Amino acid sequence: MPGEAPPWAARLRAERRDREWSQRDLARELAEAASEETRSRLPERESIVRNIKNWEAGEHQPKDPYRLLYCRVFGLEEANLFDLAEPRRRDIVETSLSTIDSTPYPPHHGPVAPELVMYFLEQLPGHYKADMWLGPRHLIPTVATQAQLIKELAQVADAPVRRGLLSAGVAYAALLGWLYQDAGDINHSRVWRTLTLDMAHRSQDPQLVSYALTNKAMLAVDLEDGRTVVDYAEAALVDESKLCPKVRILALVHQAHGHSMLPVKNKNLVDRLLDQAADLVNRVDDEHPWGNACRRTVGYIDVQRATAYLRLGAYREAIALWDQILGTAPESARRDNGVFWARQASALAAIPEPERVVQIASATASIVDGTGSTRLRQELKAIPRRATAWADTASGRELAEIISQFA
Repeated sequence: MPGEAPPWAARLRAERRDREWSQRDLARELAEAASEETRSRLPERESIVRNIKNWEAGEHQPKDPYRLLYCRVFGLEEANLFDLAEPRRRDIVETSLSTIDSTPYPPHHGPVAPELVMYFLEQLPGHYKADMWLGPRHLIPTVATQAQLIKELAQVADAPVRRGLLSAGVAYAALLGWLYQDAGDINHSRVWRTLTLDMAHRSQDPQLVSYALTNKAMLAVDLEDGRTVVDYAEAALVDESKLCPKVRILALVHQAHGHSMLPVKNKNLVDRLLDQAADLVNRVDDEHPWGNACRRTVGYIDVQRATAYLRLGAYREAIALWDQILGTAPESARRDNGVFWARQASALAAIPEPERVVQIASATASIVDGTGSTRLRQELKAIPRRATAWADTASGRELAEIISQFA
């Protein structure tokens, strides 16, 4: 009937009432569920209450970070709470959680050829390259199908083939967790990150267990949960003497990111951790096809340092690094370069250099639709937070117009 609220709005209202919360109670719960950094950016409580009224009336759906906060407060998955089967998400997430437990083809019977392990591992470098060129939208279905097949083969294979398949499965599950994270689907990413760690333990390979822990840390970075990032990174380094340089680099980098997110900023500690990681880059000589970002990404440690400096408020140092990085980055890595440009623009917005910010934002915005990268979208949406001092200028209004397409 006309004026009736959509199902998701009715669900938000029902979940609140089931807990006997007023809208003001829910506003408090949402704020308390946020990380300290996110909480500092939330509006006044009255504004949140007004938003809740609008959401429950179905005027528009909550956007990040409120979607995530709703899921935390109600203990429900985003897909169930907000009816995420709309066309916009289907082209990104054709593969649902059900693909983990069911497939359209009969299960494999008979022995599993050991050559299959190498078959899957040899395809990984191509997937990593395709991710840089395409982003998650077109790659998720392919990787999800292969990850599911590996999982099923591992269930029927005998050791040592099973161990090899589990090792390959860790790499595929980690990649799929990353693709879903980049697509903005945190729930699917969380499932595959957990499966990564499960398979790593089954493989009995300490390198893979630590690698899986760094992947959990990577997800926590996007959730702005600095303490969890630090905990996972430190757990990955528990048996540091047994780890290859590449895994140690990943753990140290995430440990640095975690510390850059904490309320008490310690730039010296962040620099020391990244310096330790930098000293290991030239020692990476293993044959593992996974976790090669430190070799694949030009200026990898500088990218991590510039990103951390942005959180630390060391804007001029971050800009100097981004100028250096983007001067040597390959043009084919469209999505990654877009993320780097957006982060550079955020630092420039704080200095400020309005005209340069607008130029970068305009050029980068076109990459979002081509890659389906929610991470890039979020980086662009973050720029105005550092441009408040000049928001009412001509450049500020132009920036707002560019960013408004991602609202």
